[in-house]
Amino acid sequence: MSTYYPIFLNIHGRKCVVVGGGEVAERKARALAGQGASVTVISARVCHGLAQLAQQGTIQISARDYQSGDLKDALIAIAATDDPTVNVEVAREGRERGVLTNVVDDPEHSDFIVPSLLRRGDISIAVSTGGKSPALARRIRTELEQSFASEYASLALLISEVRQELKRDSIHVDGNAWQKSLDLEPLLDMLKKGEFEQAKEKLLSNLLRK
Repeated sequence: MSTYYPIFLNIHGRKCVVVGGGEVAERKARALAGQGASVTVISARVCHGLAQLAQQGTIQISARDYQSGDLKDALIAIAATDDPTVNVEVAREGRERGVLTNVVDDPEHSDFIVPSLLRRGDISIAVSTGGKSPALARRIRTELEQSFASEYASLALLISEVRQELKRDSIHVDGNAWQKSLDLEPLLDMLKKGEFEQAKEKLLSNLLRK
């Protein structure tokens, strides 16, 4: 049974290759490009969405079938064709070149799997079932979305600003004090009302009392 090490990877400016031209390939290419990757899609035929992304300059398309050597210098490769033989060939080249490779719906031939992701600003929560049930992972993410309001994004920004102010003033606050000072309910309530500065003052007051 495969086990996975969870990681958030900085792909900004890095070459990522998507092999396939359908809607699944489009979702993968769009997600990679959205995080700043340099995305190349390889497929003789591409769906309308991929063609639009290329027209916008978001991705590049090599309008031909995959061939060995296409993964050179890539950080990530995703095989998303409807041909299992091609997908396995992509996985094989990925392993030979040390390229992290995902074969869609085939954990056995993948170096990594893509979790279902919930984002609130700089807060990201990844949900995975180890490749056993992507549908269940999406269901759990949907339920989590109901618990994490948009104010959490503002809270992350607020905490970042407070940390910078404390560092500037050479004030050290340990992890335990942070945990005790994060009185979430009133802070989130203030942020919901647009009272950012008041929430910051409250958090600073809590921290400096510890």
